[in-house]
Amino acid sequence: MVAIPTPGMRVVVRYRLPTGQATDALGMLVSADETTLVVDGKRGLERIDVSSIIAAKEVPPAPTPR
Repeated sequence: MVAIPTPGMRVVVRYRLPTGQATDALGMLVSADETTLVVDGKRGLERIDVSSIIAAKEVPPAPTPR
């Protein structure tokens, strides 16, 4: 079982695609419940099935643009 970070935090979530490949979602965790996480990142809102999650953790804020 993977510990799910608190909504409102910046996170990286590694999860399996239906093809079996792993991918990451990086962004703000909008919501989390027993079945789905929603991450708002550069690709827009990503809905991730909790059963497909391999790892999840909080990450520091994004660096400021130069």
